[in-house]
Amino acid sequence: MQLLATACEAIATTSKKGLKTGIVADYLKSRTTDEAAVSAVFLSGRAFPAWEETTLQVGGSLLWRVVAEVSGKDEAALTAAYRKRGDLGAVAGEVLAERPEQGIGILEVAEIFRQIAGARGPAAKTVLVRDLLARATPLEAKYIVKIMTGDLRIGLKESLVEEAIAKAYGGTLAGALEEVQRANMLLGDLGGTMRLAVESRLAEAKMRMFHPLGFMLASPIESAEEGLSYFAEAAVEDKYDGIRAQAHVSDGEVKFFSRTRDEITESFPEFPGALAGLPQDAILDGEIVAWEGTDANAGRARPFSVLQQRLGRKKVSERMLREIPVAYLVFDVLYAGGELLIDRPLRERGRALDSLLAEKNLNHRGHRGAQGKTGDQARFTFDEEEPLAAHIIRAPLFRATSSEQLEELFVAAQERGNEGLMIKDLDSAYTPGKRGKSWLKMKRELATLDVVVTAVEYGHGKRVGVLSDYTFGVWDRDKDRLVNIGKAYSGLTDAEIAEMTQWFLEHTIEDQGFRRTVEPKIVLEVAFNNMMQSDRHDSGYALRFPRIVRLRPDKTADEADTVERVREIYEKQ
Repeated sequence: MQLLATACEAIATTSKKGLKTGIVADYLKSRTTDEAAVSAVFLSGRAFPAWEETTLQVGGSLLWRVVAEVSGKDEAALTAAYRKRGDLGAVAGEVLAERPEQGIGILEVAEIFRQIAGARGPAAKTVLVRDLLARATPLEAKYIVKIMTGDLRIGLKESLVEEAIAKAYGGTLAGALEEVQRANMLLGDLGGTMRLAVESRLAEAKMRMFHPLGFMLASPIESAEEGLSYFAEAAVEDKYDGIRAQAHVSDGEVKFFSRTRDEITESFPEFPGALAGLPQDAILDGEIVAWEGTDANAGRARPFSVLQQRLGRKKVSERMLREIPVAYLVFDVLYAGGELLIDRPLRERGRALDSLLAEKNLNHRGHRGAQGKTGDQARFTFDEEEPLAAHIIRAPLFRATSSEQLEELFVAAQERGNEGLMIKDLDSAYTPGKRGKSWLKMKRELATLDVVVTAVEYGHGKRVGVLSDYTFGVWDRDKDRLVNIGKAYSGLTDAEIAEMTQWFLEHTIEDQGFRRTVEPKIVLEVAFNNMMQSDRHDSGYALRFPRIVRLRPDKTADEADTVERVREIYEKQ
């Protein structure tokens, strides 16, 4: 483990990708195959391969207590170290002492991680974590904790580990990197990919069901004119305000995964039964939305705030199933009938999706005016016999050949309560995890608010040591006080953040270590996608995807927006 930690230290000292991949490649080649396979996974910031559902289930508070116990440091010393370093792994490396006979092998660390994952309850896990950190050198402990928290913070992405594997075992072989990337995508296991690379068997990698692939991403555009400037033929869909979800169906088993690749099947128990009868194994891409309307033609998506009540639940009551029905709006198929389809153009995948859903004879429920075409087909059949049946909807597809048509579709989508439009190149392949100009998203901000900063926190990564995360509020005039409504950390330049850090340090009301409450004088303009009622903040509302538009030094805190304005925006949306 010491050699891996030393390599990580070297990786952290350079910003050059070539040097980073070279360090990783040299390290991997110096290890046994078993050690290199485990190391590849660890270097991606994971304790276990991506495809596994195994988790350590060790929180930051448990790690904090163990580091304090093993180091013998008090709370003040740990807090000071954390403020300086910005992450708990670096704190462990600083406060733990060197002792004789320290040191642990990387395969031993992997085995203890398995034991921790299998241990029941925090007490049993604490014993294992304490023994692990006590055996490790301070440098080993630093990276053991970083792996456990899932964030190495050394500027090493999984893609760079893939490049290192290709460099170590593919040499100058043309296409080596592409083979490594494809094998890792199919397996969801950098260690397994590395083993295949060692044996020159990368081409033998097969799709592993129930391991979510990366989601293809879209680039934002500003206007309808821009929306038709990148490709000749466009498929147009509504942009729904829900959560992106990938459905895996195999031998009657169905699982749903979120964009973060977490399994979310338990939150939507209606869906597995509706998809279990697909005639062949498949991976679908789509959006889960809260849905209203029993009449198929008049059905429509509800606001995200409604769907949010279903998220994260391990058990959904029958009452909630009835009060908050959901729909899965399917717009792509990535795998079907034993064949990976992501390299095929969208128009072919669309036809394959229509054929797949038609074979199952699923209920394709659309919103009014939604009977668009996919490829050369349009299939919409309806069945209202079962009020709790899951809504599995082939996402309606439209065509646009002019900016005027695109603007009309945009207005219609917003009138249906949706965010805007998705505009897709019919000739595009599906590129997991990548954002390009093949898929575009067109939406407009719901509104902006002028808010007052009430608290600030130190940032992470390159923002360690600066106060870059801002909590902000609006006025409750009835009580003559500011009430928080959100938190944002993007939108300001590094120079602005540095300047504001100095101001906040000089105008702190309460220093809570990592967080500070500050004098409520700084006004920001923030944009957001939509708004929901929430008890997370004392305003009773929360902004979705808030981001800072600009500082407003021209405004005093008293000129900031109010809860009444917030309520008005919420009701209009």
